[in-house]
Amino acid sequence: MPDPFHALVLMNLLFVVGAWCLARPSYTGAAVLAATGVAWALWNQPIEGRVLVSFNIQHGITESDILSVLAVVIAAVTVYRSREMSRQRNTMSAGAGGGFDKLNQQ
Repeated sequence: MPDPFHALVLMNLLFVVGAWCLARPSYTGAAVLAATGVAWALWNQPIEGRVLVSFNIQHGITESDILSVLAVVIAAVTVYRSREMSRQRNTMSAGAGGGFDKLNQQ
């Protein structure tokens, strides 16, 4: 079982990567956030909090498990935003952006 220090370091990493994905969406950031979210779900035992939903005597959803779900949701939104940004870049370079590029070259 990990100690509280390592769990807090992992939680801070989860927050930093989540903020980075919201600020600068990329596929790499989304992958790292999803991996960190899964790691958080597995190694958050020292600071889990209260049990919100209990499946049986030994299994349930705790307060800190919500962070893992939120991390996966933010990763999915990041993938969507990255895809939209790449589509916009492709349409601008193929369409109306051609004239703009000629102006920049002068």
